[in-house]
Amino acid sequence: MTRNDWIILCLAYIVGLLSTNLIPETTLGITPLQLLWLIAGLIGLALIYQTPLGRKITTKIKTQTWITGVIVAIIAVWYFQLRIPQPQINDISYQVTPTKSELVTVSGKVLTEPRLNDSQRLKFQLKVTGINDQEAVSGKLYCTLPLLQGTGIYPGQQLQIKGFLYLPQAANNPGGFDFKQYLARQGIFAGIQGMESIIEPQTRATTEPKWGWWKLRRRIVRSQLQGLGSPVGQLVSSMVLGRKAVDLPPEMRDRFIKAGLAHVLAASGFHVSLLLGIILKLTERFAAKPRLGVGITTLVIYLGLTGIQASVLRACLMGIAVLIALATERKVKPLGSLLLVATIILLFNPLLIKDLGFQLSFLATLGLIVTLPGLQSKLDWLPPTIATLVAVPLAATIWVLPLLCYVFNTVATYSIVVNIICTPLITVISLGGMISGICGIIFPLLGSAISWLLLYPTLLLIALTKFFTNLPGSTWAIGQISLGVLLTIYGLLILARLHKWWQKRWWLTVLLVFSLLIVPAIYNTNQLKITILSARESQIIVIQDRGQTTLINSGINNQAKYTVLPFLAQQGINQIDYGFALDDNSNSAAEWYKIYESAKVKHFTSLINDLPNLATHRTINPGLDNEIITKSTRITLDKPLGIMNLQLKNHTWLMISPSSPTEDNSSDQAIKQYVTQHQSELQDPVIIWSGNHLDPTWIELLRPQIAIASSNQINFKTDKILRQKEIKFHNTAQEGMIRWNPQDGFITQERLFY
Repeated sequence: MTRNDWIILCLAYIVGLLSTNLIPETTLGITPLQLLWLIAGLIGLALIYQTPLGRKITTKIKTQTWITGVIVAIIAVWYFQLRIPQPQINDISYQVTPTKSELVTVSGKVLTEPRLNDSQRLKFQLKVTGINDQEAVSGKLYCTLPLLQGTGIYPGQQLQIKGFLYLPQAANNPGGFDFKQYLARQGIFAGIQGMESIIEPQTRATTEPKWGWWKLRRRIVRSQLQGLGSPVGQLVSSMVLGRKAVDLPPEMRDRFIKAGLAHVLAASGFHVSLLLGIILKLTERFAAKPRLGVGITTLVIYLGLTGIQASVLRACLMGIAVLIALATERKVKPLGSLLLVATIILLFNPLLIKDLGFQLSFLATLGLIVTLPGLQSKLDWLPPTIATLVAVPLAATIWVLPLLCYVFNTVATYSIVVNIICTPLITVISLGGMISGICGIIFPLLGSAISWLLLYPTLLLIALTKFFTNLPGSTWAIGQISLGVLLTIYGLLILARLHKWWQKRWWLTVLLVFSLLIVPAIYNTNQLKITILSARESQIIVIQDRGQTTLINSGINNQAKYTVLPFLAQQGINQIDYGFALDDNSNSAAEWYKIYESAKVKHFTSLINDLPNLATHRTINPGLDNEIITKSTRITLDKPLGIMNLQLKNHTWLMISPSSPTEDNSSDQAIKQYVTQHQSELQDPVIIWSGNHLDPTWIELLRPQIAIASSNQINFKTDKILRQKEIKFHNTAQEGMIRWNPQDGFITQERLFY
């Protein structure tokens, strides 16, 4: 087979794996939609024939190769599904009781080094061998422990954990994080919220092993932390080893991501390139074979230190290809090497096709290969160093940005400017961090002394990220873009690279890409929608009224970060016109501040005395006689009762705070009086409540059309009354998000997603 035949087969394999994005991972077999995707992808490859480069390649490819490519693509789909982890018969996940949590004791072997999560609990993976000292089980657990209980835990240790088993949750809201799928790809189908850890008797007398990649990582981090202090030391370590290997404070991590510098905290091709440059410089007087040996050994060591992340593996394999080419005095073909390395990695682990780090690393490298030379030629009027500083981040961003928009629904507005300004600092800090890390492994004090020299450059980098992230509009929500739009954008980028007509009209490509991103967002924001988010016990409602947005409650315990803000980004919402905090169970100052940092809160009303005022212009405190009128809705608030009345054209929504409907007769009488006074206004009423007791007398008087609860446990008496009166009710804790619009009525999460 010729080189071009292998290129077609590699591309066909990758197209086949990419087609798995069109179906859930639990579906077996190949669907008609996937088959169409495969055919379309291969036709797209054939259309390359229309370019001069394409004609040069495809004229040498036989029909037999194209047929083989189709077969390879179909095999890739089945191979992907075959490699999807499935729980075994005695997997620990089958021990979880969905309706009742029981305290259990599990025993097993620690697989990963403990790391802090956002709740300041230690997280790690455990290979389970038994439960409650009786039954033998298998599988892996995602474990969390209080900080003091997890101190001293290391990979390979035999451990017992007392806690509560649970099943990871899927995404219950648009744009939310699918924790269940994230763990399932790692072969984990259950978690345990640990309360206590116990070292098993057979390992109590043993000590930590003398060697391990995790021990070398810990030695580097401690050395740099001693020289720079916290959190500067963790930041430098993250820039060398990647943030997955270091406990970087969440605030600093989120700030770098918001500034468009997430790649700085991920070990990637940039770090491998620096390391490779050092190797080639230090070994330039060596013979070919020793130089190759030193280079490969160094890259393998760095790969082990970073935890064998996909992006580093790709970069190291390409680095090894460069070293081999230099040793054999052959010319390396970057595009061919990138395709070959990607195919080899995906052959070993096809599930990485859905790994965001792998995707971004591949696209950034592709951008540097195909776009960087053209950009540098257009910037030849600048000094070479400055031209490179501008062209490198721009070339990578062009290819990475569409995927980031598709995944996160936001754009870091100043990311290109930030990358251009910060690249010299990042280079110095990363290079110095590598040198101090190498010295820290051998002589910790020397590593600390060298890392201290990086203090002021690192502080300057932190100051620059703070400056840009504090600027107005530092992140901009563009809303959800479809897979079809994403593929169209990348198709335009490929045309602009291969076709001379598009190369001369690059501005048309920019205009089309901009239109594909902006037009759907404009259409989406000019609709009327009411969304009740699934947020455990919290009642969170978002009202979108043709460009005006009302947010009722912020949530608690990181619900703003993982529920509210992803939904706002998915809907393309950058401003909250009216914010309401109705009760303590669904609000906290910390959560409102997180929302305020990402989406401007124009007017804010709080019924909670100790919640600070977040309003930027004025505070609106509507009482019984006051109201807020948007384009299609009218909102009134009864402050003593905590009842919000939302009037649409022919519908009434009553949101009752958890503190109102109790067994207390005075509260029920007050609500009954409210319903009586406003009965003429309450047309086809919808009740939103926490799931606790509702008085049957005013339910009979109100006669709601639909009732929506936000708790997993609905009061037994209330549930019985609703069923007797045949009142339809939903539960966001079980059904997920619920949305209403005038055209479709009520839409549950299942109908929306599938």
